[in-house]
Amino acid sequence: MASSIETLKISGHFRSVSLPSRSHPLATTTEEHLSRLRSSEAASSSSSASQSLGELKGLYDCIDDLLQLPLTQQVLSHLRSPAEESLDLSLMHLDVCGNVREAFSQTKECIQELKSSLRRRKGGDSSFAVEVEAYINSRKKLNKVISKYLRNLKKEGSKKASHNEATLSILTEAGEISVSVFGSLLGFLALTSASTKPRGWSRVSKLLGPKRVSRDGGKETNEVQGLDALVLSLRSSKDINNQVGDLSKRLEELEASIQEIEDELECIFRRLVKLRVSLLNIVNH
Repeated sequence: MASSIETLKISGHFRSVSLPSRSHPLATTTEEHLSRLRSSEAASSSSSASQSLGELKGLYDCIDDLLQLPLTQQVLSHLRSPAEESLDLSLMHLDVCGNVREAFSQTKECIQELKSSLRRRKGGDSSFAVEVEAYINSRKKLNKVISKYLRNLKKEGSKKASHNEATLSILTEAGEISVSVFGSLLGFLALTSASTKPRGWSRVSKLLGPKRVSRDGGKETNEVQGLDALVLSLRSSKDINNQVGDLSKRLEELEASIQEIEDELECIFRRLVKLRVSLLNIVNH
């Protein structure tokens, strides 16, 4: 099995330590997760979002196994400066994951409020137009928050730890891919109006991939954007009775999908906490 060699100075003496390289079985499995994440599409649907998060969970499980290897801990404890850089970045990734979780939680609240208004609605009740307007306003407010998160992500995403040691290199790439996945998830929730797109966010534009085009030549939308379009059409509709059934179905399905993504994000958050604890233990060893 191939291995990389780190030379450590301990008590005035130098000795070589064989360190698991990227050809180590654990590192190989980790690289497979990284490869699938690199080639995965942006979150164009709730299913693709869940798939990316599932892959991310597997990635961090492998990284945790790598960090538990005594040999890895021994070497990283002597690479204090780059290990501390990775530790600092782990806190940033936790903050970003927390922001994405909050964005999905707020989106779910918007959906639940609209669902409640549908249940309260009586046939011909014109007050539903007020509820539709409230939903649209809530989504616009949330979009401002998402734009802020994306700007912060652009700024934080430029911070990188760089080292040629195998495990630290994996940590760096895992962090970069995590930032891309989180940015894609925020894009999944964002409004489609050109006037609401955050300026200067070229990184997100790249990670979101090219705009999909439907068979009829129009832009393809995800479930969130499809719901927004339907609600917007209801705002100008004089008779919404024929569309309420479709709206109710979409709300139910989207709420369930968002709940699933929230659960996945919670798992990712816990793994990021575990990663940070492992790095803290290594640095303080």
